[in-house]
Amino acid sequence: MEAQTVVLPGDRIEHNDLLGSPGPLRVGPGLRQIPTAALVSTVAGSLCTDEKKNALWIDNSYGRYIPQLNDVVLATVHHSSTDFYHCALTSHTTFAQLPQLAFEGATKKTRPQLSPGSLVYARVSSASKHVDPEIVCCNLSTGKSEGMGELKGGMVFDISLGMARRLLMSKQKESGGIAVLEEIAEKFPFEIAVGRNGRIWVNSGGVKEILIIGRAIQETDKERLDLSGQKKLLKKLLREI
Repeated sequence: MEAQTVVLPGDRIEHNDLLGSPGPLRVGPGLRQIPTAALVSTVAGSLCTDEKKNALWIDNSYGRYIPQLNDVVLATVHHSSTDFYHCALTSHTTFAQLPQLAFEGATKKTRPQLSPGSLVYARVSSASKHVDPEIVCCNLSTGKSEGMGELKGGMVFDISLGMARRLLMSKQKESGGIAVLEEIAEKFPFEIAVGRNGRIWVNSGGVKEILIIGRAIQETDKERLDLSGQKKLLKKLLREI
């Protein structure tokens, strides 16, 4: 991440001055491209750029989640219809439609039977302000799940959108300033699924371990702890086991 500048809704972003790569521009959350090829901010927040990926986005850590194409999300099944599961992404967004055949190897006979309250890890396959978002639990090109599908057991914790983005970075420690998961992995095994919609699912050997992971992430987020602060927090929580 090369730079951050505070912007307000309606600000024009001259991306040519920020990114020098001639490749295709990747426009992330909080930005809208207008016919003149300029970018306009739709939310207040920090303008973030990634020259390697030729990408720009607005980091609005504590705003409302707006579904974006290809986002990975944690969704809760609310109800079902003939061909879809209707899932909640957050308490304020409209239900996302999950096709009942959008799972690895799913047919009308083998499709998963999800009941209200079931949790799934999915990817946004369609997002528009004019229609309800659509999510899928497999790669539409390969048909493989790639880690998506129903999540059983474990617990769900709420985090800020900014923390979710940092946890999804390929290099959490170097790019996102997050070391708490790396430290926990040295103590005991666990599973985690991070949703761009500000929710994480955690599973481990027991309830105490799950709560430690959830609390460590939430407190790191809330207190905006640096790497040193994260290590101190984890030592404190581990003493409670």
